[in-house]
Amino acid sequence: MPDGNKIAVLISGGGTTLKNLIQWRHEQKLNAQIEMVISNNPVAGGLAYASEANIPHLVVSHKEFDNVTDFSDAIFSAIQSANIDLVVMGGFLRRLTIPPAYENRVINIHPSLIPAFCGKGFYGQKVHQAVLDYGCKLSGCSVHYVDDQYDHGPIIAQETVPVKTTDTAKTLAMRIFEKECQVYPAVINAILEGNVVIKDRCVEISKR
Repeated sequence: MPDGNKIAVLISGGGTTLKNLIQWRHEQKLNAQIEMVISNNPVAGGLAYASEANIPHLVVSHKEFDNVTDFSDAIFSAIQSANIDLVVMGGFLRRLTIPPAYENRVINIHPSLIPAFCGKGFYGQKVHQAVLDYGCKLSGCSVHYVDDQYDHGPIIAQETVPVKTTDTAKTLAMRIFEKECQVYPAVINAILEGNVVIKDRCVEISKR
C-alpha cells in the first residue's frame, strides 16, 4: 500500500476528473500531491488543466507501441521514475498491464455500478445509454482497483443515482459525475491515509 502522497493522473480526453482533483487540492481537501499527468492522447483537453496548474505532464501515445505490454512499460517507467505512490485513472481509455510493484496501487472510477455495464467498449455516454436502454431504475459510479482486465479489480466504493424516466444519457451522466466528484477524492484520501484494507476481493474503508 502507498506510504506517501504522490499521485499520477492518467487521462485520455477532456480531463474533468483531473480538474476536480486539482480543485480539491486547491481547497486543501485532497491529501495528495498531484505529481504528474500522463495522457495517451497528444490532443487531450485535460493537458491544459495540467499546464494551468503547473503540473508536469507528458504524452505516451499508444499508437507508438506494438502491444499493450510495451505501452504499459513506458507509462510505468515514467511513474516509477517519479516515485509515484498511487496511480489515478481519470477517463483513461486504454487497458494497461499492471506491474507487480503497482498491484493495488492503481485505481479507476467507472460510471456504472460494476459489474453492470462495464468492460471493453463501455465508457462515457455508451454506459449511460446502455443503462437507459435496459430500463434500469438505479445507476451510479464505482471506484475500483485496476488489474489487467477492463473494470475487473476489487471494488473500493460505490455511489448510487436514481434513473429518472425523463433522463437522457447526458442528464444521467451529469448527475453521476456529481457523485464521482465527491467519492473519488475521498477514496484517494482514504488510501493514502492507510484506511483501506484489501482481503481477496473484499475492500474495507475504516475511515471516510
